[in-house]
Amino acid sequence: MSTAENLKITVSDYREMPEGPPYYQLIDGELHMSPSPRSYHQQIIAKLSTQLGSFLEDHAVGVYYPAPIDVFLTDTNVYQPDLLFVSKDRLSLVKKDGVHGAPDLVVEVLSPSTKKFDLGFKKKVYAVAGVVEYWIVDPDACQVEVFHLRASADHPDRTLTGGDTLSSDLLPDLEIDLEKVFADPLSLRES
Repeated sequence: MSTAENLKITVSDYREMPEGPPYYQLIDGELHMSPSPRSYHQQIIAKLSTQLGSFLEDHAVGVYYPAPIDVFLTDTNVYQPDLLFVSKDRLSLVKKDGVHGAPDLVVEVLSPSTKKFDLGFKKKVYAVAGVVEYWIVDPDACQVEVFHLRASADHPDRTLTGGDTLSSDLLPDLEIDLEKVFADPLSLRES
C-alpha cells in the first residue's frame, strides 16, 4: 500500500505545474527548487554559452541550449542543466517542451544548492540515460572535469584549470579558453 511519504512525482505530474519562474527539477521523483545562481556562476555560463554559440554558428553540427530547458530522462527525472548540446543526427530529441532523451553533452556549473546532485545522483542518471560527455565546472576551484560517461561516471577523463583549453571529442574543432571563462573582472567570485 502506498503512503504519501513514498509517492513519487512523475513526468505527467510535472507537466501539470505552471511554467516558471520559479523553476524546478524533478530528481528521483522529488521536486527541487533552487535559489537563483550567484553572479559569478551566471558569468561563467554566459561565457561558455557565447563561445559554444559562436562555434556552432560556424559549424552546423547541432544545437545548444542554456538553462532553463527541460530534459526528460526518465519518468521521475526531468533536469535543467546549465548548458546542453544535441548533435544534428539527434535533433529529433528536441521538442516544443524540451529535450526528450539524453543530450550528447551536458554542462553543469556547480553551485552550493545543486552541487550534491550534479556530482552524485544526476551524474549517474545522465550516464545511464546515454549522455556522452559531461562537463562539471567548479567556479571555486576554477576547473572543469570532463567525463566520458560511457567510459566512467566515477572518474573524469581529464581535469582542466584556468590556463588550459577546453575541447570536446563531440566537437573536434572547439577550443574554449578557460582563462577567459574564469576571468572575474568584477570580483564576483568572492561575493
